[in-house]
Formats: sequence, structure tokens, C-alpha cells
Amino acid sequence: MSLTGKEVADMHQQYIMQSWNKAGGEAVPVKEAKGIYFWDYDGKKYADMSSLLVCSNLGHSLPEITTAIQKQAELMCFMSPAYASEPKSLLAKMLVEAAGEETFKRVFFTNGGAESNENAIKMARIVTGRTKIFSCYRSYHGATLAASNASGDWRRFAAEIGGANGFVKFMNPQMYRDGYTYGVDDEKVTKKALAELDLQLRYEGTQNVAAVLMESVVGANGVILPPKGYMEGIRKLCDQYGILMICDEVMAGFFRTGKWFGWQNFDFKPDMITFAKGVTCGYVQLGGVIVNERVATYFEENVLPCGLTYSGHTLACAAGVAAMNYYKDHEIEKHVSDMHTIVAPFMDEMAKKHACIGEARCIGLFGALEVVKNKETREPMQEYGVPGPWMPWIFAELKKRGFATFGRENFIEICPPLIITRQELEEYLPILDEVLTMVDEKIASGEIQ
Repeated sequence: MSLTGKEVADMHQQYIMQSWNKAGGEAVPVKEAKGIYFWDYDGKKYADMSSLLVCSNLGHSLPEITTAIQKQAELMCFMSPAYASEPKSLLAKMLVEAAGEETFKRVFFTNGGAESNENAIKMARIVTGRTKIFSCYRSYHGATLAASNASGDWRRFAAEIGGANGFVKFMNPQMYRDGYTYGVDDEKVTKKALAELDLQLRYEGTQNVAAVLMESVVGANGVILPPKGYMEGIRKLCDQYGILMICDEVMAGFFRTGKWFGWQNFDFKPDMITFAKGVTCGYVQLGGVIVNERVATYFEENVLPCGLTYSGHTLACAAGVAAMNYYKDHEIEKHVSDMHTIVAPFMDEMAKKHACIGEARCIGLFGALEVVKNKETREPMQEYGVPGPWMPWIFAELKKRGFATFGRENFIEICPPLIITRQELEEYLPILDEVLTMVDEKIASGEIQ
């Protein structure tokens, strides 16, 4: 059966319930994807400058991964979690080694990021015998019940209707939005933020807090980099009060920040690491939780009351092994470092050149531009939780020109596949410059106020 692009789009519009949107909206029908590109049914080419949802780290249709999937499918697509399989055993070993065998010991596999956080929360409560989970307002951890309640942005609201208990939010720093500057105000911001969190922990009863769950680098809420010393300070508070620290690496993992995991850019170690996305680059759904010796030992002596039919799915783990090998064999860490020297200066130049860009943030190939109406007042182009016309207009103009990315509120994410080349960056980054110039003109004319 072969459908036309219009038939695909019409059926999507008629039958699909769209994530985070009203059903019945229009969607571009995509026919093919390869490398950093995808094509619609009319042959229009788009550069995937956000790695879709910051998951396609190694691009699309990579032969090393697709071949591994094909070979595994011929042997065995799926085996129950109670049985050992070569892909599952090998991938678990590779993940523990990437995290650091001196600290981390075991892996529990899930189907994606939300389930990873869901099960990490469950484990933390069981191991500590405590109930409360602290997480940030500027965060997103997934759409299942506990993961939604741990999330800070608006996508948690539906889950809070008769939802889970014991979730406490704290405000993590966003240096630019809070009126500060990276490299200048870090010490002051870190000291204040940690003091406020310490007080909040004590008001909630430190003996009741099982875990602090945090993205090592906030992803979907704007690639927010923590001020110097902040993550290390969180670790110290957790140690002081016997609280477990969970790092959500669903977006930041697998060299997105230039390291295997985002937390490795800082001077601390979490107790649990949740992962998904880049472990298979989205070729097959997979996620999991990597745990340290304390958590691993507990569940060697006690039953783990967590289970999923597809935990350690054979086909997914085969894709994961292929991806992990590709990261190492093709020196992706070095390549990300090299491409960062192109992307980061370009983003900094956009912040200097354009009236509509207040700040550029970039670590590895994990970046975002903060879009503003007024540079002096730092007024955002679109306030949090307040719909506006201009950010959708910006994304539409970029897409018209074949530059596909996403963002929310007032930021534009720049997170291309980690395999992107210098030539590809030099071809597509100027499109962003062109569209931002159009925004500047609208601000200067008074059209944007």
C-alpha cells in the first residue's frame, strides 16, 4: 500500500490525537529521512536543526544502526525480561562503563524517558523509605503520572487533577531571565538559590524527602545552564540530609553536551541517571535508569517492584549497542567539540547582532537563543504561559526555508544531529540569521511591541 502525501496528511488530521496540541491540526507529511535531513512528499528538503525532539543524535537512517536492527530482527525481535539476551547484557555493561564503573553498577531498562523517571522516583522512595520528591519549576521529565507531577512546566497540570502526591517544586536559576549574567554573578546566584532550597527542604521535613530530581542541563525549557557551583551545591545538600540525587539525562545524555552524560561537565556524581533518546537515537524506543552501588545493593537484597513487558527490549537494545559503538568508533566526543567551535560563536554573534536576541546559551551541540522584544528590559518575545503570535511566526518562517527546529515560550533551540558537518552548518545557520533580521525589522517598525 502506497499513500500520497495528501492522503497521509489527511488521515493524520482525521485519526491522530496530537501530542500537546488540539486534534485535527495540519502536519507536514514526511516521506524519508537520511543524515541530518528529511523530505516531505513534494520533495522539499528540511535540515533537522533540533535532532527532532533532541533525540536523533546520530541523524537519520544511519546504516550502522539500521543494519544492526535488521540482523537482530532475523535472530529474535523480543524476549521476555526474565531471560538474558546478548544485546541487553552488552548494552547494560556499556552504559555502566560510560557512567563510570567505580560508582555505577546496574541498569533497569524502560521504554523511554518518562518511564525512566517514573521508575527512578519509585526506587528512590523504596530505598529511602521517604515519600517527597523535589524537582524544578523550569523542567520537564515526561508525561506519565509521577514524571508529569515532577515536571515543572504547564504540561504537568492535567496529571495534577487527582494525581500523585508528595511532589514539591523549587525555582531553579535562569540567569538571564532572573536579571543576572553568566561568569559574573554565578557565585551570588548559587549562594542565594542553595540557601532558599535548604530552607525549603527543612520546611518540608528533610526526613521526608526521598530525592531531588533534576536535569543536568535543562532541555525543553530552554537549554538552561546552571550557574557555577550550583549542581555541586545540590549534591552537598542531598548528602547532608540523606537524600538521593537523580539526574535526568534524557536530552543531555550521549554527547549532546560533549560528554557521555551532562552531569560529567560538573564536579559531582548523582545516585541515579535516567536516560533515553540518544541511547538509540530514536530508531527504537528505549530508556532506563543507571544506579549506583547503594541502590544496586538494596535491590540485590530486596525485590525490585518495577516491571515492564518490554524492559530491555531485544531489538531496541541491539540498536542501542550499535549507537554506543558508533559514538566511540567515530569519535563523536571530538566531533561535537569541533562543531561547538562553529555553533557557539555563531550564536554569540546572533546575540550581539540582533535586537531580538537577548542571550545565547550553548554547551556542546545543545543550544538555545532567548528571543526578546526589548534588549534593555529583557522583555521576552512571549511570556511563560501567555500565547502570542510571534514565536510561531518565527518557526514557520524558518521551516519555509528548510530550517526545522522547535522551542517554546521565547526561545529557539539549536540542537542539530551530532554528526552534522562544518559545510552543513555553514549552509543552514545563515537562514537563522536571515529570519532574525526580519524580526529585528518588525521590532524597529513597531509591528512588534
